[in-house]
Amino acid sequence: MKNNVQELVNKGEMLPLMEEFYTIQGEGFYKGTAAYFIRIGGCDVGCHWCDVKESWNANLHPPTEINKIVKNAKTYSDTIVITGGEPLMWDMKPLTTKLKAEGLKTHIETSGAYKLTGVWDWICLSPKKMKLPTEEVSERANELKVIVYNKDDFRFAEEQAAKVNKDCILYLQPEWSKRDKVVPLIVDYVMQNPKWKVSLQTHKYLNIP
Repeated sequence: MKNNVQELVNKGEMLPLMEEFYTIQGEGFYKGTAAYFIRIGGCDVGCHWCDVKESWNANLHPPTEINKIVKNAKTYSDTIVITGGEPLMWDMKPLTTKLKAEGLKTHIETSGAYKLTGVWDWICLSPKKMKLPTEEVSERANELKVIVYNKDDFRFAEEQAAKVNKDCILYLQPEWSKRDKVVPLIVDYVMQNPKWKVSLQTHKYLNIP
């Protein structure tokens, strides 16, 4: 990457854009609603079950001017979801400031492992054991979405729930490849612990991005 481009990426004025698309939010509180997704490349959290491992290497995704990203986004939806990868590896303030200036709602999906930057209307925190979220992201999260791959993830979920604010909505979501095994466990757990809700990857059932 050329030095001047790298400098712009470091400032958040360009970002390694993997993909952008208009679809239906499939998970969490806003499931079923239309949203424009911006997927930013780069992630070192390393979940072995990640379904977008092609996002991990930021160098595979072209640095893109945020003005172009905003121009595309505003033509589709008033709700913009920034996801990854791990978007907080980059400075999100320039992009979100421009999105907000266009009157758009800004949502983020993050592991919370990095410093919180950006101006957000909704923060979906999906913490991972390999790289725990910062205290700031935990305290600011609007929803906590814990992926359940095995029984130990219930213990982890409770640990993370103890760190979020009292208004944060708590979700347990089955890891897609293990859904047949863990869905019954999640159902039983939520019935016994009704502070939690079930989140499903409904976009996969709908066969949409």
